[in-house]
Order: sequence, then C-alpha cells, then structure tokens
Amino acid sequence: MSTAAPAWALRPATAADLEALVELRAAAMRPDLERLGRYDGHRVRQRMRDAYRPEHTSVVELPGTAEPLAGCLALAPDERPATLLLEHFYLRPALHGRGLGTAVLRAALERADAAGLAVRLNVLQGSPARRLYERHGFAPESEDPVDVFLHRPARPVDPGKAVS
Repeated sequence: MSTAAPAWALRPATAADLEALVELRAAAMRPDLERLGRYDGHRVRQRMRDAYRPEHTSVVELPGTAEPLAGCLALAPDERPATLLLEHFYLRPALHGRGLGTAVLRAALERADAAGLAVRLNVLQGSPARRLYERHGFAPESEDPVDVFLHRPARPVDPGKAVS
C-alpha cells in the first residue's frame, strides 16, 4: 500500500449517476459474494437500484484522471437516535489498497464526529473491508452467516482540528 492516497474529491450524487454506481457495486462486491456463494449479477445490481438515495450519497472522484469515477458512499440518518448508517461504500477494485478507502472513510467519520453522531454499518463475512472499519474504531455488534454488523460511537472532536 502506498503511503498517500491519490488526490480525490467528493461530490453529491445525482439520479444520473445511478447506473455507473450500479456497475461499480457489482464489480466491488463480486469477489466477496462469490466467496460466499451468493453472487447473482442481476440481484446485486437491482439491490443498488432499489436502495439508491442520491440525497444521501456522495461520489468519490479522482479529478484529472482518465477514469474519474472512483467510488461512492452513502451516509444517511439511521433508525437509531444520534446515529448515521454508512452504506454503499464502494471503490473501483483497481483502487483497493492505495489508501483511498482510508482517506474517504476518515473524512466521513470526521463529519459524523463533528455532528456528535455514531455510525453503524454492515460488511460481508470475511471481507477485507472489515479490517479497515475496525482500524477506524468500529466494533462488532452482531453477525449472521452473511453479514457482520459494526458500530462506532461518536468521538469528541479536537477543537484545534478543522473539519472540511
């Protein structure tokens, strides 16, 4: 893994982003779903179409590159009080292991912390992404044969650190 993530930016998602993000999700999830014996190309795409909420989704871009679409993530109010649900956090597989996921997750968590909000998510059993989340303070709450459900309490914000 390189020491610095590539230059990246977040922008609000739009309805026009949906199909590109559907394909991104299918590519990003395929290895883990195949390992679990659960990959269905139609279903993995349809679930994204059904759950897509552009008002809570950000697109990760690599400005000035041949393929600027790098990934996405959604951060939406959860059913639990003072909690956000992080979902649909996907990066193009070619970008894994370069520090981009760490940088994007850190930025999302800084915003949640600034608002005093906890964050929860689920990750597929055996996914390498679980290590990323645990390095950032997520701990398991429960699990089933397919998913691990993780939670991270809000952390106090250092008053000397600005949140962008």
